[in-house]
Amino acid sequence: MHPSSCDTFVALPPSTEGQCIIFGKNSDRPCDEVQEVVYFPAKDYDADEKVECTYVEIEQIAHTYAVVLSKPAWLWGAEMGANEHQVCIGNEAVWGRDNANSEEALLGMDLVRLGLERADTAEKAVDVITDLLEKYGQGGSCMEDDCGFTYHNSFLISDRKEAWLLETSGKYWAAEKVEGGYRNISNQYGITTKIDKEHPEMREYAQSKGWWDGNTEFSFATVYSFLTTARIESAGSRYCEGKKLLEKSDGCMTAEAMMDILRDKESGINMEGMFMTTGSMVSVVPANPALPGVHYFTATPDPERSVFKPFIFVENAHLLKETSSPSFGPDDPVKIKPRFQSKPDRKHPLFVKHELAAAIIESYKDKGQKITERMRQLEKESINEMEKILTQGIEEPDNLVNLFSSSVQKEMSIYGKS
Repeated sequence: MHPSSCDTFVALPPSTEGQCIIFGKNSDRPCDEVQEVVYFPAKDYDADEKVECTYVEIEQIAHTYAVVLSKPAWLWGAEMGANEHQVCIGNEAVWGRDNANSEEALLGMDLVRLGLERADTAEKAVDVITDLLEKYGQGGSCMEDDCGFTYHNSFLISDRKEAWLLETSGKYWAAEKVEGGYRNISNQYGITTKIDKEHPEMREYAQSKGWWDGNTEFSFATVYSFLTTARIESAGSRYCEGKKLLEKSDGCMTAEAMMDILRDKESGINMEGMFMTTGSMVSVVPANPALPGVHYFTATPDPERSVFKPFIFVENAHLLKETSSPSFGPDDPVKIKPRFQSKPDRKHPLFVKHELAAAIIESYKDKGQKITERMRQLEKESINEMEKILTQGIEEPDNLVNLFSSSVQKEMSIYGKS
């Protein structure tokens, strides 16, 4: 079994405390892969410009929105992220009856980034992603070192007022709107009979393949997925555990409660081993459009041993470029065709220091405990500061320009003391 897994969560009123939507995702990837957090400002483009994604070039649009992304350092797309309109997207690998395309096309992670750059609501992101699927298809290796590792994608997408679950199989897809409560996805199809949007030929295709008789009630998950594979079973248990954890916080879900879910090792949600949680994200998005959303990222593996650091979209946030280390900075990482070039060292300064600290936590109980306590204290202080902003709004936007990078510096100074 080639394990690839992720877990994505969303909680909406009345499940959350206050009138807000809380989004969370663990990105589980090969344990030696570096995940970085990058910010790209909004941008205008000339007609006929192209954008080079991980493997393929596609048409650019006239205007892209500002985005903050958590992404494997080697590719163009992202595992998860948010945009200036408070749309959040995370994707998951899913396997169905149709084989995933191994030919180079758009990766699910490219679609996450494109959805964020091009859509100002969750529903529009569904349209953007499905239009791109129709035009360019999905496919290509999702790992730098494994040419044959491909999958279909499911997406959890939220904005200020609702969430959408989008599940795909090749170019076919179904989408379900979530207007309240909570929802989580693991590496399996989860849309059953409530389908709010769909590919016009999706049912016809299933019928032509003999997966559906055309008469019984149509359930996307039943029709399109393998019913028994080890992959689905392990995802299934994580999905059930994740649902239970969401249920526990139902009515009182907060950023911290979502972080606790992402840190849960017993459920397998916080994954360890050759595949592990290499980056995590939690977003708090108030329903009130006058209030900012706060997006927390770790940029380091294992959320249990990481600090969730806040980012807020403010004017001039692109000044991040000049003030933070290159890994959190401005330019698209060099696009590398993994199969043809040797693997460069992509470890950013935070990653390097975090690795050393993780080794100390592992080996020296007392010393490790002190580091962990300081990390949690830093996180708690920043959550408390963000709570004020989430309820009262922003007084001095300029003070938040370096919010993320200054949190990174504080975290690194904790590791420096170790």
